[in-house]
Amino acid sequence: MKPLFSDGRSRRLNAMLVGLSLSLLAYAVGAQSTMAHNVTAGDAGYIQEIWGVHIIPFMYLGAKHMITGYDHILFLLGVVFFLYRMKHVAIYVSLFAVGHSITMLAGVYFGWNVNPYIIDALIGLSVVYKALDNLGAYQRWFGFQPDTKAATLIFGLIHGIGLATKILDYEIASEGLIPNLLAFNVGVEIGQLLALGAILIIMGYWRKTHSFWRHAYTANVVMMSMGFVLMGYQITGYFVTT
Repeated sequence: MKPLFSDGRSRRLNAMLVGLSLSLLAYAVGAQSTMAHNVTAGDAGYIQEIWGVHIIPFMYLGAKHMITGYDHILFLLGVVFFLYRMKHVAIYVSLFAVGHSITMLAGVYFGWNVNPYIIDALIGLSVVYKALDNLGAYQRWFGFQPDTKAATLIFGLIHGIGLATKILDYEIASEGLIPNLLAFNVGVEIGQLLALGAILIIMGYWRKTHSFWRHAYTANVVMMSMGFVLMGYQITGYFVTT
């Protein structure tokens, strides 16, 4: 069968993927704030000043958070890396979305006060966990495969707590709180679908090249390294500020 892509095109695609990975790593390392769930100064000021129900603005803020949240994107990339059937993608992404939604809404409504450095370190750990899972490490090290669906749900819960913790810092007005939070969550899921769509398009092209299996290991090692970088920043921040 004739290859779908020429060797030259495969090399260009691989170079693009490596460049994208390095760019994302540079963004994570060079971000002005070490908080994975940080809210920009302009958005924070808006959140603090408004009063009442603002559906569209909160949907926009939720979508923006998801699309610019490198921790979410890294974890989603790990989740779908070896998923080929859309129904499997839908199952895992839905589990992540359910977990994310539950703790985000409950955390803000009930005022859960969790140290953000600890939560964001756990989010970095979720990226490391999924990369190791993709590499088959648990089978080789321990002789068994953890329940990937349960792990996806649990890490979704942790990601949601991270966002709730950050939102609480800006003291959203109680007037219209529930509708605004629901709108924000809808925006998060819209942003997740957009990010997931881009990931699946890139992965779809990459999987059609002969080099996919050669470089899948390296890609997951890079992803694992990025997770460790995120963890290192948060752990350092925790000890520096306490």
